[in-house]
Amino acid sequence: MTTRSIAPPASDARDRVQAVWSRYLRRGDRATVRGRAYTVYLVALFAVFYLVPVLHAASTSPGLFPEVSAAASCGIAVVTCWGAQLAGRFWGPLVLQPFLLHVFISTDMSPASYLGRIARRRLVYAGAATLLAACTAAYLTTDLFDRLGTGLPGLAVAAGLSALASVAWLWGQVRGVPDNVAVACAAGVLAPAVTAASGTAPGGSGGLWLVAGVLVTAAAALGRAAFRSIPALDLARLARESARASQAQTYALTGTLHHALDLYRPEPRGLTSALIRPDGRLRGYLAQGAVRALRTPGRAVAAAVLLPAGGGLLALGAAGAEGSPTLPLCLAGSVSVYLGSGWASETWRGLRDELTLPPLFGGGMLSRTLAWPLVAVPAGACLGGGLVILALLPLPGGRLAATGLFFAGVLVLVLGARFLREMKLHLPLGLLLPVITPFGDLSGVLLVAWQFDGVVAVAIGVAVTHAAPSALGAAGLAAAAAACCVWLGLRRTGWARRGLLSRLRRS
Repeated sequence: MTTRSIAPPASDARDRVQAVWSRYLRRGDRATVRGRAYTVYLVALFAVFYLVPVLHAASTSPGLFPEVSAAASCGIAVVTCWGAQLAGRFWGPLVLQPFLLHVFISTDMSPASYLGRIARRRLVYAGAATLLAACTAAYLTTDLFDRLGTGLPGLAVAAGLSALASVAWLWGQVRGVPDNVAVACAAGVLAPAVTAASGTAPGGSGGLWLVAGVLVTAAAALGRAAFRSIPALDLARLARESARASQAQTYALTGTLHHALDLYRPEPRGLTSALIRPDGRLRGYLAQGAVRALRTPGRAVAAAVLLPAGGGLLALGAAGAEGSPTLPLCLAGSVSVYLGSGWASETWRGLRDELTLPPLFGGGMLSRTLAWPLVAVPAGACLGGGLVILALLPLPGGRLAATGLFFAGVLVLVLGARFLREMKLHLPLGLLLPVITPFGDLSGVLLVAWQFDGVVAVAIGVAVTHAAPSALGAAGLAAAAAACCVWLGLRRTGWARRGLLSRLRRS
């Protein structure tokens, strides 16, 4: 690799970067005009048949949230900032094709000369997309743009939010974990302060103008610091991120999205000796599952947050508190528990491997791999649900038992859906065949449903059980749906066709 002791002039570096990009854009596997035209055609079809009717319906109906307060804007800004930082840690704006990045790294140019231009262009695209999404969401769900007095400050808040999201995306990639944690904590502390200050702002929209000003100022300061960090970027880490992103993109384009997501699983580290007792024997099944979960601390923390939060939302929806949207709460809670159930345990993957690979560890497979998730997931969800029920007491007569039955049934359904998702192997070739119906070709719908089968099973199951006339019937439907998910998961691994009962007996 060449040295960088003598940096080329800025104009010469700019010309060389432009020459590399020109050669790269004329490569043999580049996108063709026909391919771009087909993409535009699909976008136009979606806009005409889906987006335009939705926008028309939203314009002729009252908004779901009539007013958007400064407090809600600050909360949305904090969550967006955190999400952009997290996205930058996994797939930031400086991720390139591995070959192109290798060409740039092999030169004597500084990283800022070729990464700075890429960062600016992609941040503009990300900011425009975020601004469009924020304005569309506000138009569909609120009455913010019905009046000029609230529309202008709302547009300013959306612009500030898009600017902050784009620079936070870059910050998440170019800075380390301590700096990202510091910015996340600063955003969490600044939001209540801005909310309190907006209460004293003059006029009904003065608070929104204050929020917009703070967002723009924070975006400018954060963006300046992030661009100054590009020259000191770890190019070896960027090369590893680019290679992983290229492989994940290949998996996603070929239909195996779960393999692409597996590439971003954190590697377990530490606590290896904690699996073994001082006398040399392995610890119990629950202790093994807990130690394996703690070996990926980020996933463990996410599960510790999502499981109680999801349990609380699920209990709130199951209790049917007056004035609360019960079905959306149940859906949000069940999906949160579903996500937390995957992050709470690394033994799901071990179970899939042991079901599909030759047995290497003898008997007791099911009890060894399922002990921790079957205890940790209900415990975390019940913790949050129990706190919510205690806050809602006293419930009307008989409502407490009905809430408990519905809650338990949904938990069983979530565990069954998680089992179905984790037993996923390669994409079945039958999904690539056309499915002709009077409504058109539904092969694309089936492919998307297969990619997100766990979430689809949870959503449909919760919606059906919520519509059941009795709590006992809802629990029975949820248990039947969970059993169906388990059976389908076993069929994916081949157990359902190779002496299932005898193998279960031996395990």
